[in-house]
Amino acid sequence: MTLGTESLKHKDIRDFCKVVDSIPDFTVKGKIYAIKGSLIEVTGIAKFGSVGSGCKVYGRNGNVVSAEIVGLRDEIALLMPFGNVDGLGCGCEVQLTSLEDIFFPDTCWKGRVIDAFAQPIDGKGPLPHGDTPRPIKSLPISAYQRKRTGKRINTGVRAIDAFTTCCVGQRMGIFAGSGVGKSMLIAMCTKYTEADVKVIGLIGERGREVQEFIQDYLGEEGIANAVVIVATSDEPALVRKRAAYLTLAVSEYYRDQGMHVLCMMDNVTRFAMAQREVGLAVGEMPASKGYTPSVFLELSKLLERAGPGLDHGNSGDVTALFSVLVDGDDHNEPIADAVRGTIDGHLVLRRSIAQRRYPAIDVLDSISRTMPMCHSQAETKIITKARQLLSRYEDMADMIRLGLYRAGSDPEVDAAIKARPALESFLQQDAGYNANGEDIYSLLNACIKI
Repeated sequence: MTLGTESLKHKDIRDFCKVVDSIPDFTVKGKIYAIKGSLIEVTGIAKFGSVGSGCKVYGRNGNVVSAEIVGLRDEIALLMPFGNVDGLGCGCEVQLTSLEDIFFPDTCWKGRVIDAFAQPIDGKGPLPHGDTPRPIKSLPISAYQRKRTGKRINTGVRAIDAFTTCCVGQRMGIFAGSGVGKSMLIAMCTKYTEADVKVIGLIGERGREVQEFIQDYLGEEGIANAVVIVATSDEPALVRKRAAYLTLAVSEYYRDQGMHVLCMMDNVTRFAMAQREVGLAVGEMPASKGYTPSVFLELSKLLERAGPGLDHGNSGDVTALFSVLVDGDDHNEPIADAVRGTIDGHLVLRRSIAQRRYPAIDVLDSISRTMPMCHSQAETKIITKARQLLSRYEDMADMIRLGLYRAGSDPEVDAAIKARPALESFLQQDAGYNANGEDIYSLLNACIKI
């Protein structure tokens, strides 16, 4: 009798489980109330959704558009799409879903080009996925758990290695207007910098330039040890933001494998513009040059994810190089100012210098906050002397060009004039030339002793 009772109980439980499994999943649906530009207002889901929740929007022509809740107002959920809003209208059905804020990276992603959703776009077949999920958005490592910056690294660019030396785990910025050589400099650093893996984020770039950057600037040598994440300028703001987050997430994955990662992002300004678009759409008040307060918060979160790894275990480091497109060559505009105050050094590119040489780095206005700790006393002395000569020449440049300076009236100016051609030749470098094999401090010392 006991055995029969137990069997009956088990049968009842199995039957109950079958009934539960047959119950349809609970779904939350709403309707489009209004569409204003790229902002979709939806009724019926605000009580169940939260900021960051995913949605599926069903268009009238049968298309399905993924979207994300970016704000809530009373009974209205504010959505922005990951795709085109064509075919959407008032009354279209919206279903609340879970947003896939995770991805499954694998160490064999090197040499691949992917989009903001970690899908391959290089025509090389499916992308292998790992077993462990990783968040696309994650918090930076606590300041008390981080390592300090490590030893100096060679980028293969003489102007950087001599005057703005980088260290492992450092975050540097490239500040320049359009057409001054940011992408070329990033490609040089990608090919020649000593790192286990390179992760490159092309955020908001022209579609034409993506293939040009990969094939001409990087080449087979550069792409072989790199992962490239792409979101072009024609894609929605949320896609451009997601590509930037994914760039850091892939870097963090390789860092946690104990690798030294070189993370390059071109460019951070497009990320800020995407966040501004989202902020203005949900009703944030614009501040300086139309940028909303959330822009600067998101910028800090993004930039702080790079840097040295954990001070315990087998953690690697993320050395980062972020390019900043300055508005109208104004190096004090809001985004440039915010980024410069967060990172550990900056490289300033000047249009006037680009007219006579590449890379167009203004070494006098550029700075690395790890110097001079990463140099010997002899190297520091050489660099300081070279800076003094360059600075002295710039101070007197107008008088020299106008012929108003008389040779012999100032020994320091005479020395600066004499050393100028050699220093300019030292700073000039062809994009296809790797300076890692050179003794740059001996070369620089020879320039200042002419």
